[in-house]
Amino acid sequence: MTEPMNLDAAAYTALGTPRDRVALPGSTFDGTVNVPVMHQAVKAFLANQRQGTHATKTRRWVVGGNQKPWKQKGTGRARQGSTRAPHFVGGGTVFGPQPHGYRENMPKQVRQLARKSALNARAREGALVIIDRFAYDKPKTAQIVNLVSRVEAEGKKVLILTDGAKPSVYLSARNIPGVEVRPYADVTAYDVVWSDVVLVEATALGHELAPVAEKAMDKVKKAAPAKAPKAAKAEKAPAKKPAAKKAAPKVAAKKAPAEKAAPKAAAKKAPAKKAAAPKKKGK
Repeated sequence: MTEPMNLDAAAYTALGTPRDRVALPGSTFDGTVNVPVMHQAVKAFLANQRQGTHATKTRRWVVGGNQKPWKQKGTGRARQGSTRAPHFVGGGTVFGPQPHGYRENMPKQVRQLARKSALNARAREGALVIIDRFAYDKPKTAQIVNLVSRVEAEGKKVLILTDGAKPSVYLSARNIPGVEVRPYADVTAYDVVWSDVVLVEATALGHELAPVAEKAMDKVKKAAPAKAPKAAKAEKAPAKKPAAKKAAPKVAAKKAPAEKAAPKAAAKKAPAKKAAAPKKKGK
């Protein structure tokens, strides 16, 4: 437990424009941090997520082993009545887990104290940010991405608490890793403890912040490897030129023997004509 204190938080618009700091309401943010109650609430929340459907088979449920494996006497081995006894391979399990519930109930006031302590802990760390009003016309992921970038929460676990259900905000943030959206009335101590930065809508805390002029938002730049395609082209270009040079000699080598074969054929035909002439003189 800590002494009551006045806390304030940084404020931004829904598009990420900085505003003046806002004093947090003392009814909720009085600096009280009850660690044992927070631990109890988180432990109960995690226990209530368990289904408790684990089960193992005792020897009465294992199939087989109905017959005595060997006779009682004369084998020299210890007497056995079933191969499904726990000391046999494939036998039953002794004192194994059986289905049962893990649910832990906490009084409502204790849950509220744990949630209040978690919010105070984030406010004292400077990890609680006020957003004037989430008035998105339609879902757009780039709006939440830019907002997270403006509040310097990139790479952190961000919890966005809205004043009631805001489907446009939920649909805008559900595809961003590490960003969760909850109505302020439904948030639990576990949700706040899980997060690194908490963004709270001002109207959920009872504040009405006057609108301010929005500044131009910087677009989130994605790291694109521009040099990689150039390097790939440079590697492929030299590979084509040597292939063209090697192909030319092969074509020439095939044509050259065809031209030399013509004189050989003429040389073979000439002696055949000379041999025919002497036959006529003999007649």
